[in-house]
Amino acid sequence: MFRVSVGIVSGHYNYRRWQLSEVQQADCEYAPHKVAILAMEGMDPFSLMTPFHIFGRARLRNGRAGYQVNVCGTSKAIDGGGLTVGARWDADMLARADTVIVPGICDPTTLVPSKMVRALEAAAARGARLASLCTGTFILATAGVLDGQRATTQWYFSAELARRFPRINVEHDVVYVDNGSILTSAGAMAGLDLCVHMVRRDHGSAVATDMLRFLVMPLERAGSQDQQLKTLHVPAEVPTLAPLQLWMEENLARDLTLESIARHGAMSVRTLTRRFRDELGTTPLQWMVQARVHQAQVLLETSTRSMEEIATMVGFGATATFRDRFHRIVGRSPREYRRLFRSSRPR
Repeated sequence: MFRVSVGIVSGHYNYRRWQLSEVQQADCEYAPHKVAILAMEGMDPFSLMTPFHIFGRARLRNGRAGYQVNVCGTSKAIDGGGLTVGARWDADMLARADTVIVPGICDPTTLVPSKMVRALEAAAARGARLASLCTGTFILATAGVLDGQRATTQWYFSAELARRFPRINVEHDVVYVDNGSILTSAGAMAGLDLCVHMVRRDHGSAVATDMLRFLVMPLERAGSQDQQLKTLHVPAEVPTLAPLQLWMEENLARDLTLESIARHGAMSVRTLTRRFRDELGTTPLQWMVQARVHQAQVLLETSTRSMEEIATMVGFGATATFRDRFHRIVGRSPREYRRLFRSSRPR
């Protein structure tokens, strides 16, 4: 039996301080944004380590850690099926957490300890953000915090989730669902996507981008569970689109066409389009618009360049087109986005 002892990563950030005015933000000291990862018997080890790795790697623009991460459990030694994880904190830590992460469990019919249920209920009642990875959705469902909410889980168990918890609006074909204060994700890799999404939501695209580049991951991983199921039987030796995605991200300022992208990928336009649809659930041009918007978010957060300059640098050309695409994807104008994230930086 292999034993893993999980420690603490310290950071200085508080999600709630976004509600303060700019003057208050400048005058007050940012407290750590506390993330509690809830471990229980029969958990999926990969699902446990995903949030620990992602939130632990997030660094603010001033170099400080973005989160304080604590692993909590109902006992000091948690059986993860093949390895034992030592949890330094018990479920009482949830009472002090800004965000509570519930990893997946190997058997979703596992009985959830009553102390854990009460802790989750209390966390939801005081306004903490709750997120489940993979089959961890069953734990949130048992605590009753998903009633009347949209939610998802690993595709194999989604029908069971809908059957056992009819008050939940189960979405079977999405990677993750963000209800604001309660988030759920599908399979194990979707949990990674959800954690990255939360970092981007908390600290902006620049912080998430730095972290993803360190992990050598593309900035945009579009897709759905349905799309992922279609690729389950793809032979392991078939190359992925990741290298081509990274090349596209590095050349967004260029006038990239389907022909030039396909030529770089050494494939026909028809094959390129099919590969993007099968692997990412989108088209090459739609994916490129997403990537351009994400790069624009980084520039808005980290530079004082004008809207016209940024539109050119990320490949939109016309400023009006840039503003339109940005608003459609982000939900606010580039100017609003810059004001929010540049003024929210720790000083």
